[in-house]
Amino acid sequence: MYAIIETGGKQYKVESGDVIYIEKLDAQVDEEITFDKVVAVCNRKLKVGKPYVKDAIVKGVVLKNGKGKKVNIFTYKPKKGCARHKGHRQPYTKVQINEIA
Repeated sequence: MYAIIETGGKQYKVESGDVIYIEKLDAQVDEEITFDKVVAVCNRKLKVGKPYVKDAIVKGVVLKNGKGKKVNIFTYKPKKGCARHKGHRQPYTKVQINEIA
């Protein structure tokens, strides 16, 4: 059994027991969260919503809030003496999926 959920503007295919990294949520560690924007559910037969499946929820537990690896951005214009360096670390939430109902 699997489900496709939508969170943070992205869609994720999840099964019970999966650990996923999603866009940062406003939740604490060990807090239970529910995803109610379920796009599709497959339990021997695929059920697709318009746009979401009614009465379908996915429950999970927050394992960690953190930041990803640093991405370095370096821009320059040749022969002009202009260079700029920036860095970015994307925040994420690590979630373990417990139940698809």
